[in-house]
Amino acid sequence: MPMKIGTLLAVNAVISTLFGLGFVLAPAQSLLPYGVELPPAGLIITRLFGAALLGYGMITWLLRRTQDAAVLRSLALSLAVADALGTLISLWGVAAGYTNALGWSTVAIYALLCIGFALHAAHKPAVAAA
Repeated sequence: MPMKIGTLLAVNAVISTLFGLGFVLAPAQSLLPYGVELPPAGLIITRLFGAALLGYGMITWLLRRTQDAAVLRSLALSLAVADALGTLISLWGVAAGYTNALGWSTVAIYALLCIGFALHAAHKPAVAAA
């Protein structure tokens, strides 16, 4: 049985917020464990990515308790697509040697979130009795 969507959204919110704060406040230090060093322009892009992650974190946290099935399904589909792309991009980065072995944790995080959201997006809600 898949994780409840509210729990999955809360997990996504925590992960997004923690990485978002790190990338906004200390991008070079946040990338160092992955063996990634960037020039100043790259650090600006990292900070922009962090800002987007903070937005994802807020959206998923604020919507974690909604009961609107259409909103939850749309959100799950959107996040499944974003996480599928994140999985592919991070997999490519590790395979190409752009990160060290810790990059596999990024692949795993994106892949697990993708699977969780895809399962919820694929689930057809029960039709209410008339």
